[in-house]
Amino acid sequence: MAQTLALKGSKKLLNAWAFYDWANSVYSLVISSAIFPLFYGLLFRTAGIEEVTIFGGEIARAPLISYVTSLAFVFIAIVTPLVSGVADYMGNKKVFLKFFCYLGAASCIGLYWFSLEYIYFGLACYFFGLVGFWVSFAINNSYLPDIAYPEQQDRISAKGFSLGYIGSVILLVFNLAMVMNPDIFGITDKGGEIAEMKAMKYSFISVGIWWALFSQYTFKHLPKGYKREGERHHIILNGFKELKLVWHQLGENRKLKRYLGAFFTYSMAVQTIMLIATYFGEEEIVWGSDSERTTGLIVSILLIQIVAILGATATARASKVFGNIRTLVVINIIWVLLCVYAYFLQTPMDFYIAAGLVGIVMGGIQALSRSTYSKFLPDTTDTTSFFSFYDVAEKIGIIIGTFMYGMISQLTGSMRNSTIFLAIFFLIGIFLLTRVDKKN
Repeated sequence: MAQTLALKGSKKLLNAWAFYDWANSVYSLVISSAIFPLFYGLLFRTAGIEEVTIFGGEIARAPLISYVTSLAFVFIAIVTPLVSGVADYMGNKKVFLKFFCYLGAASCIGLYWFSLEYIYFGLACYFFGLVGFWVSFAINNSYLPDIAYPEQQDRISAKGFSLGYIGSVILLVFNLAMVMNPDIFGITDKGGEIAEMKAMKYSFISVGIWWALFSQYTFKHLPKGYKREGERHHIILNGFKELKLVWHQLGENRKLKRYLGAFFTYSMAVQTIMLIATYFGEEEIVWGSDSERTTGLIVSILLIQIVAILGATATARASKVFGNIRTLVVINIIWVLLCVYAYFLQTPMDFYIAAGLVGIVMGGIQALSRSTYSKFLPDTTDTTSFFSFYDVAEKIGIIIGTFMYGMISQLTGSMRNSTIFLAIFFLIGIFLLTRVDKKN
């Protein structure tokens, strides 16, 4: 513990923590947002089918991936507090950070074998990729109050997201070059598989290697974590006991409780958009050809990432001037307008404009939400349990958001109708945010 406290606030430690965003953000961009959605759509179009038989039922491709995503987050919401409980009592949450990092990286590599013939294996890799990313992300988040003082947290949180955007853009540009010009990389049509699709599969491998490799710097410098004193019985269930204790403590901290309610509501929409946006563009926008679709979607995602770097930095500065809550209210208002705009998107240019606007608010709302929660925490060394509660709330929100998005899409036959549904959550989030600083 003495070593951890001595290192708190040091530049080396802060940079090591932020660097994990550089390592793992390639998953959220290349796998979740860019290459995999394109690969997934191309896989079905090449086969000439729109539905697949899963467990005896016919499910359209877009709702299928939404349902698998929801199921993954159900698992994540259960596993996160389990890991939290064990980590607290072992005093070594870094070992869990490593495990889920490597699970996610290996799952990305496994996506190379994703096919309609082996749909269950492919969906399993997609499933555990999500698990590895989000659980390791939660563990890394829990380090924030351990390694940074309150006055440092907005800045280092924003730096982490900015590093993540920069790193993921670098790898995505490389993968884009490989997908658009496979012959330059020696990738050709062989075995009945088009070169473009094969290049996408190589992209999945590159993500796994990047993630595992660059995480080593973080692993080298992060402390093991605090060891909770007390009994060592039933430590696997202690995570849920800790969540219960955190819930009771929230009753004594009205500001934190109200903030969590707001965060839970608007994060339903934010995370659903981030997970589903590319599938929306692939499905609903009128592209001239498959090549134009691939190029247009990747360019849009690159635009989001580049603008998001500026957005995260600008949001951190705005929070210093106007305060965290007021800044979050403004960001949520912009999200509402974006959801309404998304309903009317038709052309590639419409999608590019939306992408630029999303970039402005995407990085900002993630970084500021994380640091705001950290600031509202009571003076405690039990940061893992508090951030476990934060992440479980976020994941339950994602479960509801992605499931409802998929269901509305399935029932109405259009993903556009789901965007209005998401706007409602942002509106509720705005109302709840305005109550955070009220005394009554």
